[in-house]
Amino acid sequence: MTMQDLIVTRLHQVAHARAGDKGNRSNISLIPYNPRLFYLLKEQVTESKVLELFLHKGATKVTRYELPNLPAFNFVLDDALEGGVNSALNLDQHGKSLSSLLLTMDVKVPNDLISR
Repeated sequence: MTMQDLIVTRLHQVAHARAGDKGNRSNISLIPYNPRLFYLLKEQVTESKVLELFLHKGATKVTRYELPNLPAFNFVLDDALEGGVNSALNLDQHGKSLSSLLLTMDVKVPNDLISR
């Protein structure tokens, strides 16, 4: 497969996500709908790109954990919850909606692997 065989789409077309929290850290799991997409997403959904996406939320660091046997990823975002549940003034203190923000990322994938 070459880059010419790939099209740009939003991450939500090829994966789903789930978010949780602990203190001022957000935890986002990313699971491709098709296991064949794991390695393509590994190349594109990097710690630095996720950090860039969440800088406006105050995130200072992103750690990606790879779970190829599932296949899935787990991203831990430090300082992404404006102080955490007990001190944040935002409407989503737990950060549950942050998974939706992650799914807005653009990725390049084979057209036949896009969920419709």
